[in-house]
Amino acid sequence: MEPLPLLLASASPRRAELLRIAGIPFVCEPSRAAELPVGTCPPETLVVENARRKASEVSARFPGRLTLGADTVVVLDGQTLGKPSDRADAARMLRALSGRTHEVMTGVCLTDGTIVRTDLCVTRVHFRALDDDRVARYVASGECDDKAGAYGIQGRGSLLVEGIEGDYCNVVGLPLCRIDKMLDDFLFHRPS
Repeated sequence: MEPLPLLLASASPRRAELLRIAGIPFVCEPSRAAELPVGTCPPETLVVENARRKASEVSARFPGRLTLGADTVVVLDGQTLGKPSDRADAARMLRALSGRTHEVMTGVCLTDGTIVRTDLCVTRVHFRALDDDRVARYVASGECDDKAGAYGIQGRGSLLVEGIEGDYCNVVGLPLCRIDKMLDDFLFHRPS
């Protein structure tokens, strides 16, 4: 008998696309969990805790089903940048990132409601220097909406990035290699 597909505790089309590309069977089941707001704790703690909250809430609704939660933020000089509140906030974030190196942190959680595994992936991203016109055009494209740090590396935002150190998929929102290792560990090396 085939195992039931993974539950993805997210409505993110980017996360869903990454799982599809990787060939991991899943079903989207967006979480209703209350997330810790940006700034309430260190970013490393924030993303792992929010991922755990998302996965645990969905897992509680579907007992025994393997559930994946994830949360991503951008960190610049110790300051956490979540999703922009509006286009002006997006422009502010992009100007701050211009010509600088920042970190993208994604916390992930895998649980079946009994066993809970969490992890953190960090990727360094080097932004090119952006003039006001480039920022305005990018913001006007709308791609900045609903994305941590106000950019998407998988789209037009790739033109803003000079290079990365680490996992590209993590910058998109889901560190696939790390998740694949967690799935292997969870499914094949769990205590009986």
